[in-house]
Amino acid sequence: MKGLFVTMEGVEGSGKSTQIALLKDYLQTKGRSVDVTREPGGTPIGEAVRTVLLDPANDAMDSMAELLLYEAARAQHVAQIIRPALGRGAIVICDRFSDSTTAYQGAGRGLSKEDMDRLHGLATRGLVPDLTILIDLPVAEGLARAKRYRDADRIELEPEEFHERVRQAFLRLAKDEPDRVKIVDGLLPMDKVAEEIRSHTEAILSRSAYA
Repeated sequence: MKGLFVTMEGVEGSGKSTQIALLKDYLQTKGRSVDVTREPGGTPIGEAVRTVLLDPANDAMDSMAELLLYEAARAQHVAQIIRPALGRGAIVICDRFSDSTTAYQGAGRGLSKEDMDRLHGLATRGLVPDLTILIDLPVAEGLARAKRYRDADRIELEPEEFHERVRQAFLRLAKDEPDRVKIVDGLLPMDKVAEEIRSHTEAILSRSAYA
């Protein structure tokens, strides 16, 4: 049985964590082996990098340094966690992956697409998600939701204009790669969001390679 790589993307407060947990439970009821992980993080090295990246005290971080830290954590993640799990035939659900870097460090920070593509290739060794779910909702709503549940991290503290650039970058990715990136309306009730995500996932799993 071939492994399946599913990533969940969206602006801050889009409800990715909740939907990942619901999707994992659903797939396990179908008898599938499911591994859930996140970026930055997923490994001890990646989690240490995550702490540095999200700490509000590190507000002097250079944009290129930020990009390199994300990609370093990703390289470790792919090598240690994601590829081995896919090799076992597991469904890997990852909270953020390289599309987030394209949106946040590319559109958000204004770093070049050439740098982004080159570093993505090095970090992922060519690994691309089979399915990416983009939970889309207005930036103001997402930030308001995030603030209800936790203190803001370094990225969440960026101005709303930054997060709007990120949202638009995600939407462009979905337009450019409609077969891989599926938009789900994050303003829908939670159960409706979960239903749409299950539908997109089942459509991939119905293919003979994953059945």
